[in-house]
Amino acid sequence: MNAIPFLTRPRRDLRVCLILHASRSNNLGVGALSVAQVDVLRGLAIELHLNLSITLLDWHDDGAACVSGDDITIIPIRGKDLLTRSGAYAHLEAADIVLDIGAGDSFADIYGTRRLKRVFWLKYLTHLAGTPLVLAPQTFGPFTNPVSRALARASINMSALVCARDKASVAHLREIGVGRDVVVASDVALRLRKEGGMPVVERPRVGLNVSGLMMSGGYQGTNQFGLSVDYPALMERLIAGFLAHPKQPEVHLIPHVICPDMPVEDDMAALRALKEHFPSVHVAPAFATPSQAKGYISEMSFMAGSRMHACIAALSSGVAVVPLAYSRKFSGLFGALGYAHVADCRTMSSETITNAVMDGFELRSVLAKDARAAALEGLARLAAYEDGLRGLMDTLARTMQKPATQGAAGQLTPV
Repeated sequence: MNAIPFLTRPRRDLRVCLILHASRSNNLGVGALSVAQVDVLRGLAIELHLNLSITLLDWHDDGAACVSGDDITIIPIRGKDLLTRSGAYAHLEAADIVLDIGAGDSFADIYGTRRLKRVFWLKYLTHLAGTPLVLAPQTFGPFTNPVSRALARASINMSALVCARDKASVAHLREIGVGRDVVVASDVALRLRKEGGMPVVERPRVGLNVSGLMMSGGYQGTNQFGLSVDYPALMERLIAGFLAHPKQPEVHLIPHVICPDMPVEDDMAALRALKEHFPSVHVAPAFATPSQAKGYISEMSFMAGSRMHACIAALSSGVAVVPLAYSRKFSGLFGALGYAHVADCRTMSSETITNAVMDGFELRSVLAKDARAAALEGLARLAAYEDGLRGLMDTLARTMQKPATQGAAGQLTPV
């Protein structure tokens, strides 16, 4: 049956560019943000009757992409592509809107100047191109250097929409002089779909997500995150405690950053080393996608985790979880959702953290209930981000279509 002409809305085109997302990241948390972000965009495009094309500027990598589809174009970039008009700039200029999620928490001083320079460069290329920049829900700061504070403040004030995933980030933005409106949302990975499953067993399953980076003491091996505990000893203590528990739970060691070429950060290398000391534990596979990791985590009866997005995967699946924090992003995100079961590895003793984890296992039905309530609160907060993005996409599709551009070759000067 043919559609009635006056009831058929014309489809409009909208070109979206994603920066500081990742399609091939070894960090499944960043991948989870990207997959969920694409799902949000596709849902809004259906509502707004848009022909959506998404270009994802991704650091060059040979791995398989976790996002795909006819509407997706992945452009691998290297450092040199930030310096030419025909590189990243051309794609930022051709887009109608640019979404920047800051890899979750990379818009901060804590990971070093090399990473932060790239973060700033992509933002200022977008401003230079005159394309509206959306700062999707992320952690902002801490910014301790006066130069990074000034650059962050200026970029945020020039952005079309700014969304934080916790109130602590908003407070920090106010501290560095940002006076504009900021939407308080939550982490988009709460929307991540899960894949796969595991056979049903009678014994409870305990998941322990171990951070290879924290096992290494940070990138320089010098307790980079200021932990108050001996992290490797704490992991061994937790494993031994669960293996000796009267309920005899299955203990599963679960990775969320899988990078064999970077042993200092690779969770799998850390898990294999732990298995040599504890042969009876199960080591989860090297997941190919964030959704596979979430599917595995969703089968746990209880989990303690050091990678925040592994903990988000648990919480959004209704799994009792005790996050083991190494930065304020944990308390900011989970605290904003009313989930109080966070153990802070920067301030608590090993004994206090061990007790919190073991008590959480005993009270896992209570924690699971709290996790489900927190996940619902997070989804409600995400609606505020989606509302703001919906309005901006609709306006741009109506009034700000750009002609396709071909960037001229040449070097860019610093902004």
